[in-house]
Amino acid sequence: MGMNYKQYSPEMWARIESAVDRALALDPAPVAAFDADGTLWDTDLGEAFFQFKIDRRLVPLPPEPWDHYVKLKAVDARAAYLWLAQILKGQTLEQVRQWADQSLSAHHPVPVFSEQKKLIDFLRGKGVRVFIVTASIKWAVEPGARLLGLTNDDVIGIETVVEQGLMTDLQQGILTHHEGKPLALLKATGGKKPFLAAGNTMGDLELIESSSDVRLAVSAAARDDRLFKTEDELLKLGRERGWLTHRFIQGE
Repeated sequence: MGMNYKQYSPEMWARIESAVDRALALDPAPVAAFDADGTLWDTDLGEAFFQFKIDRRLVPLPPEPWDHYVKLKAVDARAAYLWLAQILKGQTLEQVRQWADQSLSAHHPVPVFSEQKKLIDFLRGKGVRVFIVTASIKWAVEPGARLLGLTNDDVIGIETVVEQGLMTDLQQGILTHHEGKPLALLKATGGKKPFLAAGNTMGDLELIESSSDVRLAVSAAARDDRLFKTEDELLKLGRERGWLTHRFIQGE
């Protein structure tokens, strides 16, 4: 908001609407899936939540937390994403959710892509079950989901086991990165594939490819942004494969 993002073309809306009709003809409660950061909003709520904890010294961390995270990520992205949840060990789930809300408020206004909000409203109005599937920790993304009218239960993300209301450092469920994204989604839907799936980076490739109909690649990163390369790669692949593709940046 504040940013003037490019809208979807009428042709794109027409393709989405006919796909919804097709999906509803096959199933009264079809599923759609969206990645979160960079797909629904022009920011990274997972990393913002990490920064929020660093700034306020909320949890024990190594001396250079970002360096530690970046180094972990260079070796194994999954381990890095899980570590962002593991640092919450010993906190109550209630406290973590409260911090996530505060982190979102500190980030106000969240640059939500208005077209994605419109799309999700449209889908939900038709009876589609919308999921957010993110490699960020689930609790960091939940407040963002609520901005879009979704609930905590609609968010599938990185989690650790919660025992008696307290966070542990044990991995819970599937790590939602690359092929983990469609696997976790199918687990949540009882094996039902999405008829529409959207993402913005190569990390979302498997999620997008799991869609039975509409595959949507979006991008908003500036050319000097570290995300630009992976977004650009996905857009090119999407164009080759006949997906819907959209660049939110005006004048491009």
